[in-house]
Amino acid sequence: MSAKSMDELVSLCKRRGFIFQSSEIYGGLQGVYDFGPLGVELKNNLKNAWWKSMVYERDDVEGLDASILTNRLVLNYSGHEDTFTDPMVDCKSCGERFRADQIPDYCKEEDLTEPRQFNLMFKTNIGPVDDGENFGYLRPETAQQIFTNFKNVIDSTSRTLPFGIAQIGKAFRNEITPRNFIFRVREFEQMELEYFVNPGTDENWHENWVELRLAWWEQQGVPKERIRLLNIEGEDLAHYSKKTVDLMYEFPHGEEELEGIANRTDFDLGSHSKNQDQLNIQSKIRKNSDSNSKLAIQDKDSNEWIVPFVIEPSAGVERGVLAILNEAYKVEKLEDGKERIVLALKPHLSPIKAAVIPLKKNNEDLVTLAKNVKDELQSLGKGRVLLENTGNIGKSYRKHDEVGTPMCITIDFDSLEKDTVTIRDRDSMDQKTIQIQDITTYFSNFFK
Repeated sequence: MSAKSMDELVSLCKRRGFIFQSSEIYGGLQGVYDFGPLGVELKNNLKNAWWKSMVYERDDVEGLDASILTNRLVLNYSGHEDTFTDPMVDCKSCGERFRADQIPDYCKEEDLTEPRQFNLMFKTNIGPVDDGENFGYLRPETAQQIFTNFKNVIDSTSRTLPFGIAQIGKAFRNEITPRNFIFRVREFEQMELEYFVNPGTDENWHENWVELRLAWWEQQGVPKERIRLLNIEGEDLAHYSKKTVDLMYEFPHGEEELEGIANRTDFDLGSHSKNQDQLNIQSKIRKNSDSNSKLAIQDKDSNEWIVPFVIEPSAGVERGVLAILNEAYKVEKLEDGKERIVLALKPHLSPIKAAVIPLKKNNEDLVTLAKNVKDELQSLGKGRVLLENTGNIGKSYRKHDEVGTPMCITIDFDSLEKDTVTIRDRDSMDQKTIQIQDITTYFSNFFK
């Protein structure tokens, strides 16, 4: 059972140190959030899982970490300067502002202003003089710097089609009405892959990536049956896209996009390339007189230059975190009639992999042994291991159930006399006793 409401998740996230409102002591900054001690671990674990699946477990993908500051020409030729706007209207009755296609029923048509265009990109001055001419943008997506680095990656790695370039990084959008906690925000992270393929093979690759992404989300704890595939059609289809499939998930506030997988055709590489008239570009693009690179790859057999088509699986980290928290959140009835909150996170995503708890916090021998066990497990590199020196076993168990810690390891007086520890499982609450000398093997096998 997932969370009943967004309020349940927001309360847990603040209470246990997952997510805080940014600049809260000054009233907050709307649409901007800070990830706390446990939130940063969960977020990093999700990004690591994505990177591992995209780059380490494949032989056809390279990584990239490109700049956030973006040359305005990049976003001019990509079409962002012309199209990255939303028509907005103001309601004179309620005083709120809405996208023209998202006006609530309680706003009467006669109370609405005429639609006005709002630029969604953050512009920033570059250099010492703010003269309105020397400016760039904070990137609104991570994709464009992948395209502009296409030739650099080809030249330095000798890749041939098909292959991909993966990137995780910050993006910025001047959302007029950020909402629904971390779902729609102004500063966020994206996990994006641009997968370059031969024209004509793109439709098969697109279908393949849809299935791969469904399987990956299931591995993160979001089952396939909780995701609906939505084919974007008509005017809702982006100008660069031949086909887009959105993975739709039932968030606490309603069904919305978790990830999009787009067939971007040859629009992007074609738009950023020089000598466009010498290339067989199929998309409708603007003439580019500023680029100094031909963003194409030469076929070794025919010597013909090919502008690849691009398949783009693109997911927001924050949306992923929200979906995973929602799926993991459970309220369970106990035999004594009480309830416990459990975050049944997949072990590889858990912010804390194990809590080592001495039975008494003021017993030097127990605390010293607990610290030694903690340090030994931490050195295995599986993630964060915490020394929970509170002296209250019951409260420690409940706390770690609530934050998703898969196991608690208790150091008691038998640990001193018999060299044993007690391991409690988060999900079943079962306890087992093992020898201290076996703890590293048990821990390593658990997090394989």
